Amino acid sequence: MRTVVAASAIGTTIEWYDFLIYGTAASLVLNKLYFPTHDPLVGKLLAIGTIGVGFFARPIGAIILSHFGDRLGRKSMLILTLVSMGLATTVIGLLPTYASIGVAAPILLVACRLVQGIAVGGEWGGAVLMAVEHAPPHQRGLFGSVVQVGFPLGLALGTASFFSLGHLTDAQFAAWGWRLPFLASAVLVIIGLFIRLRVEETPDFKRVVTEAKIARFPVLETIRRHPKDLLIGLGARITEISWIYVITIFGLSYAVTNLGLSRNLVLGAIALGAAGELITIPLFGHLSDRLGRRTIYLLGCVAAICLAFPIFWAIGTRDSTIVVLAFVVGMSVGHGIMYGVQASFLSEMFPSHLRYSGASLGYQIAAPIGGGLVPLAAAALVGTSHGTTWPVSILMIVIAAITFLAVLAAKETAPMAKKSR
Repeated sequence: MRTVVAASAIGTTIEWYDFLIYGTAASLVLNKLYFPTHDPLVGKLLAIGTIGVGFFARPIGAIILSHFGDRLGRKSMLILTLVSMGLATTVIGLLPTYASIGVAAPILLVACRLVQGIAVGGEWGGAVLMAVEHAPPHQRGLFGSVVQVGFPLGLALGTASFFSLGHLTDAQFAAWGWRLPFLASAVLVIIGLFIRLRVEETPDFKRVVTEAKIARFPVLETIRRHPKDLLIGLGARITEISWIYVITIFGLSYAVTNLGLSRNLVLGAIALGAAGELITIPLFGHLSDRLGRRTIYLLGCVAAICLAFPIFWAIGTRDSTIVVLAFVVGMSVGHGIMYGVQASFLSEMFPSHLRYSGASLGYQIAAPIGGGLVPLAAAALVGTSHGTTWPVSILMIVIAAITFLAVLAAKETAPMAKKSR
């Protein structure tokens, strides 16, 4: 079990590292190199908008790859997604800029981002099912949450890679420094590929094969038989993904560009916030095995609502200590509670022969809204409200209310919690 979880978590860390360093680069430098305009706000919105391309591609990846994940197995899709993600990320690190090849530069950049989105869209479902389907039923929350730790680990690794470039001048960073984290992906993918090749297929999928229960079109069957669960998954996911990307993408851009804070200060704060999630994600995943998935998830919604205004007030103080604390609390509490429960909660909603499709669709359909449109909307709201952040806080509260209602409509899936009732 330790080997399976470690392999899933390490591979997922590498995939999230690849996917998330793009957001950091887009917030800091890609607008100047690939989307030069006379209006800095327009360039910034274009660059952040390309982050959304990856999010809009994620449901496509979920549809295509979960189909084969439910038919051919979890392991084969994990190998495919890791290689695809690594190639796309490495190519981004080698792309010429707008000044060198003109409009072809942003087109190629967007194409690579599409590949990244498709890869991560199919990866998550396979990675969490590797852990959840190997785990004993009463520990699925814990082991599923350990795989979820791959997100903050990837975020911390990616943020640290940019943080380590802080000694470079702005000219050096723009010329070649930003490329180094992307090129490092090639080495990481080789390591992850070696680890994932050593993992066996899950017992649940082997049982589906033995019992000849493989669906011919699992995605379509999931949509037809489990529409309510898909909508609940979408609603449950929307706050968590909106919250983390508003903080790490919009928050980074707002703090550096609008408030004039040090890039290294904010990157360091995000890295510390990710480190905090290494504790809160498995903690609340474990608690969900005992107290129930719904109870912990609802607690996360309440935390997000309560933090919506204070987080941005704290960042607006420009005080280094308070800014760092804001990012740490916002990530480890506002995001970590819900993210710790997500792997087991969404997986257990669906039967094993449709589980890859059901969990992936519920998870990834929310990606273009929460990860693509919401950070872009946040940047636009601040840009049109003279730098104030209260509209962003209101937006986050409304989204959290939607998640609260979705989780209330869900059934409890934790075995111990169901028995106690």
